[in-house]
Amino acid sequence: MADSPNCDLKSLSPLQLFERVTEQGDKVRALKAGKAPKDEIDAAVRMLLSLKLSYKTTTGQDYQAGLPPKDLVLINNGTTKEEDEDLVDPWNVQTSNAKGVDYDKLIVRFGSSKIDTDLINRIERATGQKPHHFLRRGIFFSHRDMDQVLDAYENKKPFYLYTGRGPSSQAMHVGHLIPFLFTKWLQEVFDVPLVIQLTDDEKYLWKDMTIEKAYEYARENAKDIIACGFDVNKTFIFSDLDYLGTSAGFYRNIVKVQKHVTFNQVKGIFGFTDSDCIGKISFPAIQAAPSFSSSFPQIFNGKENIQCLIPCAIDQDPYFRMTRDVAPRIGQPKPALLHSVFFPALQGAQTKMSASDPNSSIFLTDTPKQIKTKINKHAFSGGRDTIEEHRKYGGNCDVDVSFMYLTFFLEDDDRLEQLKQAYTSGELLTGELKKVLIETMQPLVAAHQERRKQVTDEIVKQFMTPRKLAFEF
Repeated sequence: MADSPNCDLKSLSPLQLFERVTEQGDKVRALKAGKAPKDEIDAAVRMLLSLKLSYKTTTGQDYQAGLPPKDLVLINNGTTKEEDEDLVDPWNVQTSNAKGVDYDKLIVRFGSSKIDTDLINRIERATGQKPHHFLRRGIFFSHRDMDQVLDAYENKKPFYLYTGRGPSSQAMHVGHLIPFLFTKWLQEVFDVPLVIQLTDDEKYLWKDMTIEKAYEYARENAKDIIACGFDVNKTFIFSDLDYLGTSAGFYRNIVKVQKHVTFNQVKGIFGFTDSDCIGKISFPAIQAAPSFSSSFPQIFNGKENIQCLIPCAIDQDPYFRMTRDVAPRIGQPKPALLHSVFFPALQGAQTKMSASDPNSSIFLTDTPKQIKTKINKHAFSGGRDTIEEHRKYGGNCDVDVSFMYLTFFLEDDDRLEQLKQAYTSGELLTGELKKVLIETMQPLVAAHQERRKQVTDEIVKQFMTPRKLAFEF
């Protein structure tokens, strides 16, 4: 029957059921807003009530918008309380598996969709460009509504890109480049506007630093971002501490989000406690607001219906699950997302890197000698204990950090495959693999440093001044 849920609901996880209820609720609101025929609205409402009943039967909990099932989301943003599960939230990534986080499980847990070959092929057809190696190699592995973005693009409808950086230190590391390198590619192949949020307010609230220091880090990080090669005529970079005080549209969207998310919901999503400062509790609305084009009236000429696409690491997804839940209730389109895997620490894929540990990654300020020393001394090896064993049994690329780094930064697919076969067979030794990584990273970092030297304070000001970009809306 059209007004009853599909018979496969019993096979869905609690989180998948939660997503189905949320989507159906959005459909009901859209039908009512569009003044659809009464029988169509009634059928959608019956479906919604039936889905809510299935959800309660499965979880023992009443459905609450924006608050996923308690057994799946507590302070770990989508992780269960089982000790063998990965911990993934905007501030922590932990796993006991040397291969890193189990991303297939994470897709199921977060309720996103896998980026499969069909989607990658569709991106290639839409853009006429070979897919970025981050897509080809599964570095960007998950999405929400990318098919809708492609529908819009193919029908000549606009969209825009939004990504960000939390400026917790003066020097960024190479892992921080991943979303920006990919976002730059997306901007070029789709030719769309880009907004980049620097959450200096967040770092002031979470870190032991002054507000002046947080703002200083934001401007220094902006130089590294600009050095990736973004076009000043198509890109707006903003500091929350600056922009929030000058944009009525931005602040109004923040307030709208704040009104539609309860304290109970943000506790469930982000793990806030009664002892957290109120700044932390209200911050998710600030990260949500750039998802709406009306936050940037100078760019979009006041238009409110332009969809946003957000490339980010999967640990940021809780912010945008909340945003996607709120969006229909404040008359805004849901943002779409593209999720990347985590960039591993040199010491292994069990944790993500820390800007406070200089040996956890290669920083954009490192010298060629420092890069060589860090890789030789700290890069976790998938090789055997002795040369004899390695020649006989081969190395393990799944846990070898040098090989992992090469999957991010060595663009030649054939060369990467040759290295994988040689290392796995034992023909290539760990030291030789590290040498390839050193020879890959030294010129990459040096070239970035040269570009950054050309980024003056005046150029930063140009990127960070609210203005019209080279697009007509």
